[in-house]
Amino acid sequence: MNIREASLAEAASVLARIEEFDHPETEHSLATRVRGRCPLILVAEKEGELIGVKIGYSLSETCYYSWLGGVVAEGRHNGVAQALMHTQEAWVKAQGYLELRVKSRNRYPSMLRLLLRNGYQIEHMEKKDGIEDYRLHFVKSWDK
Repeated sequence: MNIREASLAEAASVLARIEEFDHPETEHSLATRVRGRCPLILVAEKEGELIGVKIGYSLSETCYYSWLGGVVAEGRHNGVAQALMHTQEAWVKAQGYLELRVKSRNRYPSMLRLLLRNGYQIEHMEKKDGIEDYRLHFVKSWDK
């Protein structure tokens, strides 16, 4: 498996294949969201096929936000999400950011477990619609 920086078009193509996302992002919507925010777009590639994506952007000089990511069904349970997270964290640290923030929902228990296993702490819970859509806000900090 190879983790590499990618285009917005590549990211959109992976996101379109992730069934859990009700309204997949388009290349245009991704560009609108990350424009001017120091984005990092990563993909996981295995045997020439894109199987995962992780997109983040700067919130401030010290804080980076891991906005959107996922792994296609056939790529799961092979460490893809962990590899994407590790690569993003290394890049964020190398750029001098002091914390990384991410939100997830109760409906994604695999993501919640991944975040907790990797030292992210729950900072806040945002109630939305039904309990499965409650947003959990996580943060991971380190010294410069």
